[in-house]
Amino acid sequence: MKRIFLLLICALCIVHCALSQELNCNLTVSTPQIEGTNKQVFETLENDLETFMNSYRWTDLVYAENEKIDCNIMLLVSSVEDDKFTCELQVQASRPVYGSSYTTTLLNVRDKEFIFTYKEFDPIDINRSTFESNLTAVMAYYAYLIIGFDLDSYSRLGGQSAFATAEQIVNMCQSRSDENEVKGWRMELGSQRNRYSIISNIMDDRFKPLREFYYEYHRLALDNMATNVDNARAKIAEKISVLRDLNRQNPSAPFIITFLDAKNDELVNIFAGGTSEEKKKVYELLTDIDPTRQSIYDGINRER
Repeated sequence: MKRIFLLLICALCIVHCALSQELNCNLTVSTPQIEGTNKQVFETLENDLETFMNSYRWTDLVYAENEKIDCNIMLLVSSVEDDKFTCELQVQASRPVYGSSYTTTLLNVRDKEFIFTYKEFDPIDINRSTFESNLTAVMAYYAYLIIGFDLDSYSRLGGQSAFATAEQIVNMCQSRSDENEVKGWRMELGSQRNRYSIISNIMDDRFKPLREFYYEYHRLALDNMATNVDNARAKIAEKISVLRDLNRQNPSAPFIITFLDAKNDELVNIFAGGTSEEKKKVYELLTDIDPTRQSIYDGINRER
C-alpha cells in the first residue's frame, strides 16, 4: 500500500512538472562564420540551452502542454576566442489567435550585443541572487520578456510581474566586471534598442497606454476576427493612434519600435482589406512613426 502511495505521489509530481513550464522553445546555434573549430561545443550548447529554456520553471503559473508559449531563439555566433563567444541573438515569440489556425507574432527582437563565456559541458543554470553567468542572465531576461508579452496579450497589464523580474535582471547585470558582457544592460548612446532600453520603456508609466493597446489589439480585436473581422479591424483602427501620440512625446522609443518589429506585416494584412478611411488613417500613422518601412506599409494601399 505504501509503495502504491509513493508511486501515486511521484505520478502527481510528474504531472505537476509537466504542467509547470511556460515555454515551448526552439533554440538554434548558428555558426556560418566559424571555421576550424570543434563543432561539438556548439551542438552541446544548443542542446543544453534548449533543455534549460524548456525545463526551467520561470513563474508560479501553471501551463498545460497546449498553453505553452511558442518561441524561437537563434544564436548567431560570429567569433569564439578563449571560451568567449560573441553573438547576435534573434528572439521571436507567438501565440494562437482564438477561433482560427492563425498565429500572431508577439515579439521579434534582434540583440546585437551578446557576449558570454562558455566551456563545453558547463552547467547551465540560474543563480537568481547574482545571475553570475551572462549566458543564463540573457536567456532569463528574454524568457521573462516573452512571458510578459504573452500575459499582456491575454489580460490588461497581465505581464507586470514577469516584466518586473526582467527589470531586476537588468539592474543586477549593470555591475558586471567584464566590460564586454555589460553591453546591452546599460543605457548607451547610439544603442537605444538594447535590453535596458526596452524594459525601461515597458515599465515606464508613460508607456502604459501602449501596453493596454497591446491587450486590446490581441484579446479584443484579433481574438474576435473569426466572428466579425470588420468589427475587430475597426477596434484596432480606433485605438492605434496611441502609437502616434506616444511617438510624438518619445520619438523612436524602443517599445514602439519593438511593437512594430512584431506587427508591421500583420498590420498591412489586416488593413489591406479595410475601408478607405481605415486605410488612409493607418497608412499615414505608420509611415509617420516608422518611415524606414514605408515600402512595407505601401502594401495597405495595393490592390488585392
